[in-house]
Amino acid sequence: MGKLYFKKSSKEDKSNHLQPKKETIGFLLNYSKALSITEYKEMKFDMLLN
Repeated sequence: MGKLYFKKSSKEDKSNHLQPKKETIGFLLNYSKALSITEYKEMKFDMLLN
């Protein structure tokens, strides 16, 4: 019975080898470059500079 806890399912094997697409990485990098956060007194404003 102890061996059941250490056996990986096929779903776990597949999830360990996931790689993001280049389009996803590019989208996230461009989003972070366009994001601007401005603080005024005790408030924060999020702006997308597109």
